[in-house]
Amino acid sequence: MTIDNYKFAGKKAIVRVDFNVPLDENGKITDDTRIRGALPTLKKILADGGALIIMSHMGKPKGKVNPKFSLSQIVDAVSEKLGVAVKFAPDCAKAADAAAALKPGEVLLLENLRFYPEEEGKPVGIDKEDPVYEDAKKAMKASQKEFAKTLASYADCYVNDAFGTAHRKHASTAVIADYFDADNKMLGYLMEKEVNAVDNVLSNIKRPFTAIMGGSKVSTKIGIIENLMDKVDNLILCGGMTYTFAKAQGGKIGNSICEDDKLQLALDIIEKAKAKGVNLVLGTDCVAADAFANDAHTQVVPANDIPEGWEGLDAGPATQKAFAEAIKGAKTILWNGPAGVFEFDNFTAGSRAIAEAIAEATKNGAFSLIGGGDSVACINKFGMADQVSYISTGGGALLEAIEGKILPGIAAIKG
Repeated sequence: MTIDNYKFAGKKAIVRVDFNVPLDENGKITDDTRIRGALPTLKKILADGGALIIMSHMGKPKGKVNPKFSLSQIVDAVSEKLGVAVKFAPDCAKAADAAAALKPGEVLLLENLRFYPEEEGKPVGIDKEDPVYEDAKKAMKASQKEFAKTLASYADCYVNDAFGTAHRKHASTAVIADYFDADNKMLGYLMEKEVNAVDNVLSNIKRPFTAIMGGSKVSTKIGIIENLMDKVDNLILCGGMTYTFAKAQGGKIGNSICEDDKLQLALDIIEKAKAKGVNLVLGTDCVAADAFANDAHTQVVPANDIPEGWEGLDAGPATQKAFAEAIKGAKTILWNGPAGVFEFDNFTAGSRAIAEAIAEATKNGAFSLIGGGDSVACINKFGMADQVSYISTGGGALLEAIEGKILPGIAAIKG
């Protein structure tokens, strides 16, 4: 079933969205990309005369109620975006009455799903090594089914529009789909767009293909880096992982972030790139700071010769040029992860150089896909979101899709 040919009139739709938006210390939303992304699906259901039950997680409360992660903080913002006063159910598993009372055109937002451990389906407070863990896990899987069944009981149909969590087999993203037949479950518009964007990058690669992988750790990106080696012409590795590579090659990195247990892995990646004829672009210089702060003293130094007491916080001028060169002529571009600590205004130049080169390449006909929370926040910070082809709302989900993994949130609906 697709969202376009389903008849929502007089029906209640439960929609899994990704409203895991960043909040400041006063509970105000700092980037509403994810909420905006879900609007076409939500508005379509309301316009057709359906009633709407919206569910999402926020943060990592680890199966316990934590007011810091309460979705009550975003009710006003969602109401404003939808143009409907949104009702709030303070307990997602005890919302049957509120759901039953909904009339066509009305909207109910459920409290954070992850306040229940059943959402993620993992036992809480028991170590994996503990002998009772396996039994606890079995018990939790059983109660996860009950939890999903409760959520399903609120509605006539299920729509999954949460690409950001599509790579997780959680109660609300996959298990719930078992309680609806094929005619009453579907992907939302955002999911359809995300799936198409990934297909666009992978099945229809126009060369040269440049991928930019940033972020602090090489370990979290290793699967995708290895997968991309078989696909890309240029691979830029930037951000904090720069210093793991520098140290692996015998460099001095001062106080820079480094994964000391991944030095051999870094050398293997360099070898693999050589063997596959991939142009691997690593930072040669960096902006080093004497403290992890926006107003720290800075100097530009070689990335493999950082003085004691200093740490690399951004890509240096020569590195920025090298990055831009590898991006400008590309016809397919994937960017995940910034080149520096872009949250500090004084350390945004590396990421900005990447963004500007991507914008230029896109203008010259490249397909550019930006994914992952930090890269998206970056491109929004620079006000350049309209100069790239596609911005993905999913970080981990996007990377797993590009790794060629089957995403449970999609499989649960498409079978």
